[in-house]
Amino acid sequence: MKLKINGDVVQVPDALKSVKELLEHLKLNDQIIIAEVNEEIIQNEKQNNTQIKENDKIELVRFVGGG
Repeated sequence: MKLKINGDVVQVPDALKSVKELLEHLKLNDQIIIAEVNEEIIQNEKQNNTQIKENDKIELVRFVGGG
């Protein structure tokens, strides 16, 4: 399935059904990630239930500490 992630078209396995599964596939599930699907912010507790589909526009923002 093709998704547009942070502006880039990315091919991911069709078996991925949720935002949580996508984050696991991208190896981002151990980080604090803000996910937006088709301009709707998805709360962390809803990532497992939020379905993704072909051509969804997804923005992923990761917080990085520093100083």
